[in-house]
Amino acid sequence: MRSVLPPGIARRLWQAMAAAGILATVVYIAFPSSTLGSAAFAALAVTVVAACFVGPRRWAAEPPAAWRSMAAAALVFMIGVLIRPTVTDMAMPWPLLADAASFSGYLLLGAFVLILLQRRRSLDRHAALDGLTVCLSAGVASTLLLALPAAAIAGRDPVLSIIQGTYPLFDVMLALLTVNLTFTAKHWPVSLVALLTMMIGIFVGDLAYAIEGVSGRIYGSPLLNVPFMLAYTALGVAALHPSVVDMGRAAKPPVQAWSWPRMSLLLPALAVPYVLLLTPVSRSVTGRSLIAVAAGLSVALLLIRAISAVRAQVAAQLRSEHQATHDPLTGLPNRQSMTSEIARLVTVADPEGHDRVWVYMLDLDGFKWVNDSWGHDTGDQLVIEVGRRLRSAVPGSIPVARVGGDEFLLAFIGEKGGALRLVDDIRGCFSRPYTVRDHEVVISASIGISHAEADPDNATVTAEALMRDADTAMYRAKGEGPGRSTIFDTSMHAQVRERIELEVALRQALAGEQLHVAYQPIVRLESGIPVGAEALVRWLHPERGPIPPMTFIPIAEDAGLITAIGTWVRKEALRQLGVWRSEGTVGDDFYLSINVSPRQLSDPELPLIVSGEMVRYGVPAQCVALEMTESVMVDGSSVTSRVLFELRELGVKLLVDDFGTGFSALGYLRRFPVTGVKIDRSFVTGLGVNHEDDEIVRAVVAMSHALGLSVIAEGVETPLQREALYAVGVVNAQGWLWGAAVPAPEFAERWRDVVLRGPEIPAIVSNPSGRHRRPD
Repeated sequence: MRSVLPPGIARRLWQAMAAAGILATVVYIAFPSSTLGSAAFAALAVTVVAACFVGPRRWAAEPPAAWRSMAAAALVFMIGVLIRPTVTDMAMPWPLLADAASFSGYLLLGAFVLILLQRRRSLDRHAALDGLTVCLSAGVASTLLLALPAAAIAGRDPVLSIIQGTYPLFDVMLALLTVNLTFTAKHWPVSLVALLTMMIGIFVGDLAYAIEGVSGRIYGSPLLNVPFMLAYTALGVAALHPSVVDMGRAAKPPVQAWSWPRMSLLLPALAVPYVLLLTPVSRSVTGRSLIAVAAGLSVALLLIRAISAVRAQVAAQLRSEHQATHDPLTGLPNRQSMTSEIARLVTVADPEGHDRVWVYMLDLDGFKWVNDSWGHDTGDQLVIEVGRRLRSAVPGSIPVARVGGDEFLLAFIGEKGGALRLVDDIRGCFSRPYTVRDHEVVISASIGISHAEADPDNATVTAEALMRDADTAMYRAKGEGPGRSTIFDTSMHAQVRERIELEVALRQALAGEQLHVAYQPIVRLESGIPVGAEALVRWLHPERGPIPPMTFIPIAEDAGLITAIGTWVRKEALRQLGVWRSEGTVGDDFYLSINVSPRQLSDPELPLIVSGEMVRYGVPAQCVALEMTESVMVDGSSVTSRVLFELRELGVKLLVDDFGTGFSALGYLRRFPVTGVKIDRSFVTGLGVNHEDDEIVRAVVAMSHALGLSVIAEGVETPLQREALYAVGVVNAQGWLWGAAVPAPEFAERWRDVVLRGPEIPAIVSNPSGRHRRPD
């Protein structure tokens, strides 16, 4: 369980630990051979053992097994230190009890560091080689200067002499592990510094005992335990400091360079065997042999380290070159690499033959919708899967590159027939859904194609032109609808410039109040009285005049402006409806229908925002209808579904716009809380003339009525269409028969009397077809 201490107190426990450790050390120094001194040591050790359990658990440090091992090491070290003065003068084997406890502590301490290294993924080859070099020198020095002299003491039990000489070797092994821990750390948090301080304290304490052993004594003064008390204090600080959580976190080791900090350890270590030749220990055969072996191994390790460093540098250079020419997400070549490859193809193509260089630019249709609905992680996975399919679908000789967020580029040498067959292969990659993070994503790609003859003298320029023209053709393909492909022609340049200019102008229009909302009446067919209106955005350019919505809405969607425009239209429409209601221009049942984009419906805050706007402008929820396309239901994520249900809970009407042109599946109408459908104008146009359109509209109306949905017909332009719709049971409609969308003042002036007093268009008085009509 987590600590119940307040966070402020928990963050200062390490300071209390440091103060308590220093106080206990002072008491021990003042009373080294007394019960009070031993009690201070024991209290400090027990406190540190508790800290090893409490601190890492409080800060959720990983892995817990490492700190349990450290707590056990602290406990057995304490036992060894406290019983050593008592058992030292006892007969064998009692003195071994203290050494058994100390040896166990070393093993547990080594396990602690190994677990941390494994958790941090820090068992690095270069650091291990450097650590071995340092420890080899430390090992030969401790063996010659401490271990062998201690073992050679006459008149002492051989087992004790061997043990006395072994302690420095344990310190050498701990030094090896500690060097690995520090060499592979990007930074040194407080907990790591405290652990290093603990290791130094243990090393100093063991060195002091080893020096005592060389003089023939096993235990000299209690003050030799002072370094161990400081080591305990540092361990307690490491366990309680909040940075203890960083000790077990995976971190990529830094580049193993021949840095000055590293050389400051390696150069003295390499010099140690040669310095030992100047000491008395080199006079013996054993001493000279150990020095020679150590010197030889040091040189061998240095050579291995140098070779390893060179290989690592070469590998790093290759990785750097690969990263510079390849996309990090898909591993495919990037734009820079693809430009060079296309230039090469332009060079190798036969100028006298019929083959041409073909370049294909692909852009995923609806990719922004995937990102908005399921998140960028899902979008990244989709891009990876598309790259895999493309690479496996085309021959290996055809280069495939990712050159943008959702854009791919391919190049091909051949005749036109082969180039068109490649288009079919590319489309085949999108013929079945993509399964990404447990979602089935149906997506297509717009393809722009450019081609050119071989031109070895201007390969780079030709390659750039091919890529630019393929990009231009791709934008034309997107304008024609999803999943289309278009071959570039020179007239497209002007169209692209036009599109770019319109995008810039649209951004200025949104900021400069060039947009306005127009209102088209939605009337009851039987009486011709408006029951509502649809709010439609209009753009009056100061120089070009009116810009049709079918021109600027797709640009707004591609440029990411559709959300800002949709929000502005919704707020302005609700404000206007509030004004009309307060002035008595419209009745209490009059409603406004407002379009919402898929991106808006993917915002989980939309219901709360709409609710606040309705309250702000005094508009009841039943007087608001939100129109969406069928694609929202087909591609709807869990977020979109929740947003729709929450909007319906507010009382807002939900209408499916342009019904019949998309998927038109009954299952989607049943799954989502829609309240009505709007029959697309393409079916209304043929009413009374085309029998098939009559049957389609009749089927849609019957289906909608069976599901309890309202029906609105769009694009009604003639009395014949009005009569035919009324005959099959359609109640409400909109279209130019009752007028185009007009600004708010004109709408209020024209329809005020009709809304409040009576119809302007003669009402339908009979049903010539005799068909049953569903009452509203």
